[in-house]
Amino acid sequence: MAKKIIITVFSLLFLVYLVFYADTFNLNFNDQQLETLIFLFKVYIGASLLAFVVSEIFQNYSQVDKLWSTIPIFYVWYFTAESGYDPRMILMSIVATIWGLRLSYNFGRRGGYSIYFWVGEEDYRWKELKRIAPFLRPRLNWAVFNLFFICLYQMGLVFLTTLPILAAWQGTNDINIYDYIIALLMLVFIITETISDQQQYNFQTKKYAKIDLGEKLTGDYKRGFVSTGLWSISRHPNFTSEQLIWIVFYLFSISATGNVFNWSIIGCILLVILFYNSAQFSEGISSAKYPDYKIYQKSVPMFLGFWNSDWKK
Repeated sequence: MAKKIIITVFSLLFLVYLVFYADTFNLNFNDQQLETLIFLFKVYIGASLLAFVVSEIFQNYSQVDKLWSTIPIFYVWYFTAESGYDPRMILMSIVATIWGLRLSYNFGRRGGYSIYFWVGEEDYRWKELKRIAPFLRPRLNWAVFNLFFICLYQMGLVFLTTLPILAAWQGTNDINIYDYIIALLMLVFIITETISDQQQYNFQTKKYAKIDLGEKLTGDYKRGFVSTGLWSISRHPNFTSEQLIWIVFYLFSISATGNVFNWSIIGCILLVILFYNSAQFSEGISSAKYPDYKIYQKSVPMFLGFWNSDWKK
């Protein structure tokens, strides 16, 4: 796990260097765009430090999760307002807001939010990480990991994934039919993410209800994990949709600039790397907990690919 974290962090450093220092891409920000970027960068740093302080004081390390789906809404609308409400940027902000509100609802119903903002359900993976990585158990070591990876890295990733809207602001092409197709495609993946989250929520709710009532568990309930619906064609349909949402968001910058590869691609690349490593870590926990999970892994792709619909037979 330590190796994956190091690779993930160095991938960020390398891509930032590639974009901002190696002259690979021509940034060409005007004064207003640069001023807006710097202000929102300060917001990112402030939000990261706030998440760090709160998490350390109350020892709940899911503070970034509470901002993951909310602060991007602020970023995109601030860029849009500073642009004078460019039509393409308005469209981008609308679909990003739909994404954020939907994800916030899903996070909230699982106990992620509370009237006391510093509490709420903590991601189980942080406790598991401490268990399998003894070097992170000392208080100081964990605080360093919390600051640089959980807070600064992940909040930085959230910031970077929204930056295609800045690249769109730089573009000279007017809004066109391609932008509406992109928006529609983004909505499709928001819908598939909604369906997969709902299927998981329904399964977990019913599973624990059956356990509480002492009912006999059969099928997926006996196996312990959901493998029907969208989960029969992807082991992580919600993660798959989340990555595709932000890859599609990047397409707006292509429509605006005419450049297939521009500097704002850094966000969706890093997002894919993070989700791949996160999925692998989660699956390590699941395969140790559920005996049939290894069979599921061999028959159903992690994200996209070929699958065996008869794997349970």
